[in-house]
Amino acid sequence: MSGIKQESVARFKKKEAVIGIVGLGYVGLPLMLRYNAIGFRVLGIDIDESKVVKLNAGQSYIEHIPGEKIALARKTGFEATSDFSRASECDALILCVPTPLNKYREPDMSFVINTTDAIKPYLRKGQVVSLESTTYPGTTEEELLPRVQEGGLQVGEDIFLVYSPEREDPGNPNFETRTIPKVIGGHTPNCLEVGVALYEQAIDQVVCVSSTKAAEMTKLLENIHRAVNIGLVNEMKVVADRMGIDIFEVVDAAATKPFGFTPYYPGPGLGGHCIPIDPFYLTWKAREYGLHTRFIELSGEVNQAMPEYVVSKLMDGLNERGRALKGSRVLVLGIAYKKNVDDMRESPSVEIMELIQAKGGIVAYSDPHVPVFPKMREHHFELSSEPLTPESLASFDAVVLATDHDRFDYDAISQHSSLLVDSRGKYRAPQAHIIKA
Repeated sequence: MSGIKQESVARFKKKEAVIGIVGLGYVGLPLMLRYNAIGFRVLGIDIDESKVVKLNAGQSYIEHIPGEKIALARKTGFEATSDFSRASECDALILCVPTPLNKYREPDMSFVINTTDAIKPYLRKGQVVSLESTTYPGTTEEELLPRVQEGGLQVGEDIFLVYSPEREDPGNPNFETRTIPKVIGGHTPNCLEVGVALYEQAIDQVVCVSSTKAAEMTKLLENIHRAVNIGLVNEMKVVADRMGIDIFEVVDAAATKPFGFTPYYPGPGLGGHCIPIDPFYLTWKAREYGLHTRFIELSGEVNQAMPEYVVSKLMDGLNERGRALKGSRVLVLGIAYKKNVDDMRESPSVEIMELIQAKGGIVAYSDPHVPVFPKMREHHFELSSEPLTPESLASFDAVVLATDHDRFDYDAISQHSSLLVDSRGKYRAPQAHIIKA
């Protein structure tokens, strides 16, 4: 039986394998480009027909991925499809689909389960199935394993199952898919061997762990580490503010210690698909074992309270100027979840906008990366990005800096705003019209 394994490994090493990437978003597209660039034939599968049409026309729908790269990939063997039966053509099926939380802050596994069910009829001997979506420990074993084996294929002998969490950092110029080490766990040693053969072609360093559960937990620890430390510094920000201390000055000073301290900076809350969501996967799964993850839950509470803290600072600033938030015109700067990207998933800026609107404020936004407010699962504003002219800035009662894009002219923003609420620490020198939040 190990002949199937050896044939699979050989196909990846000779670059004869077809790489199937299911889910062509912020994770799937960079991975497609990497495999395409090193000479693999890549088939992208996505349920969104509009994405498929764009990609096949050589166009990109993600700002930091240039259309020219997609066009070049199309010329060199990349194809996108919404036909899941074509999964049978692929030697590897890499699942890069969303794993959001539902309204009860519980994992919504529907994308992973529906995707696995969609490819299930087309699985065949010699394939490797890799889940990259962030999830709770046990998902690969509990949800994918039984489905992959349903048709009679034996995992570890006929077909191979691995978990290898994505580690994309959109907008970070210092790292790319190739240079970010890849953690991987296999359901069996044979699974791991085939999975390593798949990834070592494309990634400089592959880090093996003993199981899919260990790989799933690794991704959660990475993001919980960030969530807890950001929660800590956000709590410190509130304390420092009451004491008249600038938390950014304190973090900068502490960061000069060459050991034992990693600087984390406060902000208006957590955003993106990972940091605000992933900790709750472990919280949810830990309940099955009778455990309460108090650190995780506490940091979640602190971070979720930050948009309200920013709005309370805005209300204080307006109040000092004899104005109520109700009826005031407020411009929110930056609605992507982090600087220099167009990704709005879980963005705290959107919550700030909703809070302002709920309290009767008239809200607008400016973001060079998001020209029109997109359709989102839970939030909607009929708005387009405001131009940042001196006249436009001066026309608002208050400006809230929520996401500190490099393309903003910070001198002009300060000069022409009557009241500026800075949630990112961009303005370090005290100024009468600037409130730190």
